[in-house]
Amino acid sequence: LEARSRAGEWLVRMEDLDTPRVVRGADEEILRALEACGMQWDGAIVYQSTRADAYHAELHRLRAMGLVYPCACSRREVADSAVSGIEGPVYPGTCRNGLAKGKTARAWRINTRGAEVRFDDAIQGAVGQNLETDIGDFVLLRADHVYAYQLAAVVDDAEQGITDVVRGADLLDSTPRQIYLQRLLQFPTPRYCHVPVAVNAAGEKLSKQTRSAPIDPAQPLMALLPALRFLGQQPPRGLERATVREL
Repeated sequence: LEARSRAGEWLVRMEDLDTPRVVRGADEEILRALEACGMQWDGAIVYQSTRADAYHAELHRLRAMGLVYPCACSRREVADSAVSGIEGPVYPGTCRNGLAKGKTARAWRINTRGAEVRFDDAIQGAVGQNLETDIGDFVLLRADHVYAYQLAAVVDDAEQGITDVVRGADLLDSTPRQIYLQRLLQFPTPRYCHVPVAVNAAGEKLSKQTRSAPIDPAQPLMALLPALRFLGQQPPRGLERATVREL
C-alpha cells in the first residue's frame, strides 16, 4: 500500500538462502496467497538461492579491502563467550587477528571494530547500535557455504534499486548491520519503516513455529480486514461483504 500510494513499484523476493530448510512448493503457496489478497507484484521474482555469484563478488570485494576475515570458531565456542549482546552471545573476535595454529577456517566474518550506526525509522523513530558490542563481528558466509541474509539483502537491495523497505519490527535489529555493509560497499541506503509485529497471548510472533493458522486464499478478507485494523487503518464498516478489489 505504501508503494502504490506513491506510484512506486512493489517487488517480491524469495529469501530462500538456507536451501536445506526450504519446503518444496512453499513459494507457490506464498504467491497464491498474495494474488488472492490483491497484492500484485511488479517485475520478476528474485530467488536468493540463485544469486550466489553476486554475493560472492561482493564478499570478495570486502575481502580485498581487508574488511572480512576467516573464522575457525564453532557455534559452541561462540556461545561459551562471556559477552552478551542484543541477540545473545557476542563473538569475542577470537580470529580477528588471524587463525590459531592448526585451525581451519569455517566461516567469514566482517570486522565491526568501532562501528556505530544510527538511522531514523519512519515508525520506530531514532535507532542506534554499536555493532562491535551489541552484535559483534557477524558472519557473511557460513561454515556450510550459505551466504548470510545480511549480505544477500544488501546486495539485492542495491541491484534492484530499492528506495524504501517496509517490513516487520522483528528485523529492526538487523538494519544497522545492513546499513554498515551498504556504507562499506558504497551502496545507497534505503528509507526504512518497521511495522508492528502481530503476536499471540504469549507474546510470540504469529508464524508457523507458533502454529498460527495460515491465510486462507479462498477467504482473503478474513485476513485483510483484521490486518488493516491492527495497523490502525480503520476500514469502513460493510467491507466484510466487499470484493478484494473494492477493499
